[in-house]
Amino acid sequence: MNATYRILVLNGPNLNLTGLREPSIYGSATLQDINDLLTDAASELHVTLDFFQSNHEGCLIDRLHEAVGHYDGVILNAGALTHYSYALRDAIAAIHIPTVEVHMSNIQAREEFRHTSVIAPVCLGSIAGFGSFSYHLAMAALLENLKTFEKEI
Repeated sequence: MNATYRILVLNGPNLNLTGLREPSIYGSATLQDINDLLTDAASELHVTLDFFQSNHEGCLIDRLHEAVGHYDGVILNAGALTHYSYALRDAIAAIHIPTVEVHMSNIQAREEFRHTSVIAPVCLGSIAGFGSFSYHLAMAALLENLKTFEKEI
């Protein structure tokens, strides 16, 4: 890979409790563990990652707005906001930065209210069900899209 990409990794409500919260669903790795492993993988790919987690919808929206002109892509685990935050959906659509939705659990195999993602239609794609490795898959998909986009220009 010739280019260096900047990617923002956003995590929404309750993801600060990853590793403690329902480890049978989300695993025992903490969010910091996940960030560290993702950073290691990114360094080999010449990718710069910045991480941000908030339990507040407005903070996530502000961070998306601030991403314009600074990031090539976004990896977003919106947590429960996935299922009802039209404000977050509109922010993703407004910034025109390729965004990959990520979930550690398979949201389709869980409670019915988790089956609908209001952000999916404005995301490049969705990765779900692979535990913390979902973030790695999201990064790979995002980078592939960015490289393909570069070739088309």
